[in-house]
Amino acid sequence: MNIGDAADLSGLPAKTIRYYEDIGLVKPLRSSNGYRTFRESDAHKLAFLGRARALGFTIEDCRNLLALYEDEERASAVVKEIAKQHLERIDGKIAELKEMRATLAHLVQECAGDHRPDCPILADLAMKRRDEDDRRKST
Repeated sequence: MNIGDAADLSGLPAKTIRYYEDIGLVKPLRSSNGYRTFRESDAHKLAFLGRARALGFTIEDCRNLLALYEDEERASAVVKEIAKQHLERIDGKIAELKEMRATLAHLVQECAGDHRPDCPILADLAMKRRDEDDRRKST
């Protein structure tokens, strides 16, 4: 099948498929004229990668997961560890986002949003910048 067919079957754009080929995640056959020829197994790998990326796994995680998927001797504990580490990264991002949201909600509540130039949002952004500059100067 050609790249368009592989894209249709896997749900990935052709550009993404080309990228995955460039970084060695998939290795389609090449015809004598240089055209890619994808096997059903390639389309299945691409769908696997698409799902893993949709869950936020890194490219390196995807590489490892794909290798484990293809290894019939694999230990599921290795797969679980990769997923567990990713889950911890997601939890960390969620905590950061909650903190960002709370700060921004507070600043929005404090801003009068009227015709006056006073704005706690801008003051806070400027204060954070000054704090960073002060920290850099002291090191």
